[in-house]
Amino acid sequence: MRVGCPREIKNHEYRVGLTPSAAREYVAHGHSVLVETGAGAGIDASDADYEAAGAEIAADAATVFAGADMIVKVKEPQPHEWVQLREGQILYTYLHLAPDPAQTEGLLASGVTAIAYETVTDARGGLPLLAPMSEVAGRLSIQAAARALEKAQGGRGVLLGGVPGVASGKVVIIGGGVVGKEAAKMAIGLGATVTILDRSIPRLRELDDLFAGRVHTRYSTKTAIEEEVFAADAIIGAVLIPGASAPQLVTRQMLSGMRKGAVLVDVAIDQGGCFETSHPTTHAEPTFEVDGVVHYCVANMPGAVPITSAHALNNATLPFGLALADNGLAALLADPHLLQGLNVHRGQITNRAVAESLGRDLVDPARAIAA
Repeated sequence: MRVGCPREIKNHEYRVGLTPSAAREYVAHGHSVLVETGAGAGIDASDADYEAAGAEIAADAATVFAGADMIVKVKEPQPHEWVQLREGQILYTYLHLAPDPAQTEGLLASGVTAIAYETVTDARGGLPLLAPMSEVAGRLSIQAAARALEKAQGGRGVLLGGVPGVASGKVVIIGGGVVGKEAAKMAIGLGATVTILDRSIPRLRELDDLFAGRVHTRYSTKTAIEEEVFAADAIIGAVLIPGASAPQLVTRQMLSGMRKGAVLVDVAIDQGGCFETSHPTTHAEPTFEVDGVVHYCVANMPGAVPITSAHALNNATLPFGLALADNGLAALLADPHLLQGLNVHRGQITNRAVAESLGRDLVDPARAIAA
């Protein structure tokens, strides 16, 4: 198979779909690899590094899209990228289609087979291709909150760790999954007071054991969310429903009860956001203010640390990518966990959460492939 990797073009996105090491693995499996010139610049990987790995360098993205049987990316294709996709081609990347009807329509019209990293599963019910970026985003969320809390950035002027004789800042994390756990690690490390809210009692028990009393855990209800966010300096939105739009748990009305200059960091913004007042921002302009509350809603947070995040992502995506390259669509039928990643195939939506979020018809993924 001919595997293509274009340069990422989303605002301040420095990651790359294939590292030189990953490209070498595809070549070792007998595949040819086509990489757009400069694609690895954000991770300090030169064209020469890719050529040493056995890849061919393409002069532009159009050459990659036209010449590849499978496109491997990081972020969802942008409008002038999805029009270059075609039937019979595999797209393997993050998609986040539920809150993005325009992209969904573009992929449906192209006829491409689109596999979303964020809905591939594992035997434990986890999301192995989302987990590494959730780890990065969870840790970055506290860095972002700490920065946004500075008075010069529009925040309250609170140091999360406090100092002797002055109380530490209060961080509230809504969602106790991978993002929430990693955010808590960082917040505790800075010396903040931390509360995690979740609707899973078993998960709250796990977190309580993990942090050995260093965080407060609380069952998530509307009342609990209100009480916690009204007292918080920073709120991390870390709620995930795989493939579906994130539930909006902090409403516009609730902002009036929050501390002026408090910070909302919406890590769920790729799935539409879990704060009613959220809208996607970029690393160039990461924050905005609503009713005196600072919002940080960067949709590609891990792109800020591309060397760490690109290598972590490639470690996770490579085994599934090699299976697709080695076996084509048969790999989907051979692996039910990879099949869960199929979101769009030849003009049909094949993921239930995406179909329900967008009000579209669902086609069973196995039947779609078999047909």
